[in-house]
Amino acid sequence: MLVGSYDDVLVAVSFLVAVLASYTALDMAGRVAISKGRAAFAWLTGGAFAMGFGIWSMHFIGMLAFSLPISLGYDVKITLLSLIIAIAVSAFALKQVSARILTLKRLIAGACCMGTGIAAMHYMGMAALLMQPPIQYDPWLFAASVAVAIGASGAALWIFFLLRKDSEFVVLHRSGAAIVMGGAIVGMHYTGMAAANFPYDSLCFAASSSVNTRWLALVVIVATVAILVIALLISVLDARMEIRTRMLAEANRELTELVLKDNLTKLPNRLLLEDRLNQALKRSRRDGTEFVLMFMDLDDFKAVNDLHGHHIGDKLLIEVGERLRGLLRTQDTVARMGGDEFVLLLEQTGRAGAEVVAARLIESIGKKYRIGPHELSVSASVGVAIYGSHGIESQTLTINADAAMYHSKHTGGNRYSFFEPFMETAIRGHLRLVRTSN
Repeated sequence: MLVGSYDDVLVAVSFLVAVLASYTALDMAGRVAISKGRAAFAWLTGGAFAMGFGIWSMHFIGMLAFSLPISLGYDVKITLLSLIIAIAVSAFALKQVSARILTLKRLIAGACCMGTGIAAMHYMGMAALLMQPPIQYDPWLFAASVAVAIGASGAALWIFFLLRKDSEFVVLHRSGAAIVMGGAIVGMHYTGMAAANFPYDSLCFAASSSVNTRWLALVVIVATVAILVIALLISVLDARMEIRTRMLAEANRELTELVLKDNLTKLPNRLLLEDRLNQALKRSRRDGTEFVLMFMDLDDFKAVNDLHGHHIGDKLLIEVGERLRGLLRTQDTVARMGGDEFVLLLEQTGRAGAEVVAARLIESIGKKYRIGPHELSVSASVGVAIYGSHGIESQTLTINADAAMYHSKHTGGNRYSFFEPFMETAIRGHLRLVRTSN
């Protein structure tokens, strides 16, 4: 048998390429897993090409590192076919690890399929030598190389799945995993090369079309590193863009909360309530339905502030907001207008529904509060206005619900009142009295 030898520099380069290809594959797996739709398909396609080209390049450089006492060359068509197999296997791997769950059964099936594909790529590349007589393979080493390929593929799939999402030490973890995976890929390749035996009278029929091995290796190395680095740069830039997008979305959400939410209770504020009220008006006019507007004011809240301080009063308001939120359906709105005044907007609700909610509101607000070491009690005065019965414009409904609330408060509190025409006269008289006294 002909005795082969290896170029140590190219062997070392093949290992480095395997590590870089593994790191790129891990990074691409993360991009595929968190993407959706066309973006996921784009990352799967680009990732499969980059990963496949990287794995194939490692094998090809390893083969270029090998030399015999005879001239060697590689058939272009068969070599390209081995590259296509590598890309297809990479696409399969990325598709497997992008799933939400990677079961043991799926992992074993995937490892067998991917490992067989990588072995097929390797031995297809060996076939590109067009040796006559054919290469003779040691059956035990051949089987060992396939077993190593399957084992390495299973480990790779599992590592891909575990490290596909970003974590605090993602670069360190992926680097360590890439070294392990690169070593496994190199181990499979050189086990397969060790299985190959070349008879003394062997001839390489692809040698006539070959170019200088070192120049070919240099071209492949440069092309591979360029492709993998470009893929990594695109991934890094996309990840940074995604982080920036998330930061902008978060800033936008916070800005929206500042504009449309009450700073203390995080309930909708006056501006958002006006918008919801206008939408309710449009729906009721279109569909001929009713809705309810409730104004609520806490009784004796000033006494809580005076006795325990504003910080306790603020905590009480937060608790009141939570209780009000718990009373409503998802389509309803509770807003804080300022101070201890809250407004409830009940969609598609009439008088009967309003009575039920108002009674529950009075009961819920009237229960004791535990704020730090203090046990507090407050009650609520509620005014109710119904679209259609008590007005058809937002301003009218607002004034009438406020008037009904004022009536509840000045008739003892801890009760609810539906608007009646006389209440409007009473509140106007009260306002006139306040202006005169000022």
